[in-house]
Amino acid sequence: MNYTEQLLDFIRRSPTCYHVCQNMADMLLSAGYTEINEAENLPLQAGAGYFIRRNMSSIIAFRMPPKVPTGFMICASHGDSPSFKIKDNAELASPLYVRINAEPYGGMISSAWLDRPLSAAGKLIVRDSSRMVTKLVNVEKNLLMIPNVAPHMARIKEYNPACDLVPLFGDGNAKGRFFETIAACAGVHPEDILSCDLFLYNRETGFLWGTNEEFLSAPQLDDLQCAYSSMAAFLESPANASSNTVPVCAVFDNEEVGSTTKQGAASTFLSDTLHRIIYDAGKTEADYLASLARSMMISADNAHAVHPNHPEYADPTHRPEMNRGIVIKHNAAQKYTTDAVSAALFAEVCKHAEVPVQHFFNRSDMGGGSTLGNIANTQVSLNTVDIGLAQLAMHSPMETAGAHDTEYLIRALRVYYGASITAECGGAYTLTFA
Repeated sequence: MNYTEQLLDFIRRSPTCYHVCQNMADMLLSAGYTEINEAENLPLQAGAGYFIRRNMSSIIAFRMPPKVPTGFMICASHGDSPSFKIKDNAELASPLYVRINAEPYGGMISSAWLDRPLSAAGKLIVRDSSRMVTKLVNVEKNLLMIPNVAPHMARIKEYNPACDLVPLFGDGNAKGRFFETIAACAGVHPEDILSCDLFLYNRETGFLWGTNEEFLSAPQLDDLQCAYSSMAAFLESPANASSNTVPVCAVFDNEEVGSTTKQGAASTFLSDTLHRIIYDAGKTEADYLASLARSMMISADNAHAVHPNHPEYADPTHRPEMNRGIVIKHNAAQKYTTDAVSAALFAEVCKHAEVPVQHFFNRSDMGGGSTLGNIANTQVSLNTVDIGLAQLAMHSPMETAGAHDTEYLIRALRVYYGASITAECGGAYTLTFA
C-alpha cells in the first residue's frame, strides 16, 4: 500500500483516541520498540527505542542516540477529534424509541453528523478478579443514527445538542440493550464494567475521489493525517551514528477540548519524558535546560485550504492549496507558535527533503483556531513551528484533504527526525542533517 492507502486503513482502525494510541503502540512494538511503564524506572540503552503511554490515549515514542543525549527533535500532534461522548446512564427510553444520551466533545459541525451511520467505541474499565483492567471496545456495525427533521416541519438553523442531536439506538424493544451490546462486543459481563469512556464515531470509511483521485475524504483527517504521518516518518527515519539528538514523536489526547488534562499537551507528560531521558544519562537539570536550547518542536495539526465555494474566506496573499505541500501556519496573536526562527528552520528541513512549502495566515478580520504548540510550550519551552496539511471541512465527521500531501509530510519528517540543531549567542542556528 502507498502512504495514502496506509493512512485510510489506519483511520478505519482508529475510531477513538484510545484506538489511535493502541495502533501506534502496535506499530512501535512491531518495529522492536520497548514500552515503558511510567510507574517504573527502566534503564535506557543507547541506540534503543522506547515509548510511553498515558491514560491509554496519549503516546510518546523516542529513540536513544548512540551518544549521550544533548537535544531533541520533537513532532507533536493529537489523536482526538470532535465527536459525542456517551454518558454513563445512557438510555433515553420511551414506548416508541430508545435514544442514547451523549454530549458534544470539541467544536464540531453539528449538521454534518445527521443521517450518517454511527457506532460506539472507546475504553472500558472492567473488574478482573482483584484488578481493574482496561479493555478497548469498538462495535463494528451500524448501531445508531441522528435523524434529521424534514424541512416541512422545521428548518433548524442552530442545533441544540440536548434535543436535536440525540442519536437513535432502536425501537421501544431495545430498552436495556445498549450496554449489553457494548459488553458483548468487549467479551465481558455487563456487571463487570465499572466505568467507561465511550464516543460516537462515523462508520463511513475513507476513499479517494476526483478526476485523478487527487482528493481523499475520511473521518478524523484533523489530526490523524498528521499523527499517522509523524509516526510513520519516525519509524522510517534513519539512525545517525554520530548524533547526540533524540528523535521524539508525541501524540496527545484532548486537544479538541483545550489540552488541560493529565494526558494533554498542557500536562507534564512531555516534560516528564524528556527529563527521564536526560536524567537516565546521569545529567542534571542544568543539562536538561541546555538540551532544550539545542532542540526544536513541530506542532503538526491540519490547516485550512482555500474553499472552492468561498475563496473570499482566505487571506488575499496566503492561500494554501491541497496537494501543494506542507503549510506553515502564522498568527500575530500567537495562536500558532511559528516565528521567524522556527519558520526558517522548518523551511530548511523541507528544502533538504525536496518538499514544497506553503504559508497560512487567517484573513485579518477573521478569528481562527489554535493548536497544541503554544500549550505544550508552557511546559517545555523551545523553538516551535506550527504546520499542517491543507484540508476542507475541518471538524466535519467527513473531511477532505490532498491525496499527495501525506507523502510530503512523511518525507519532510524523516529528514527532520534525523537532524540536529546547534544554537549560538546572538540568534545564530545551524541545522545538521543525517
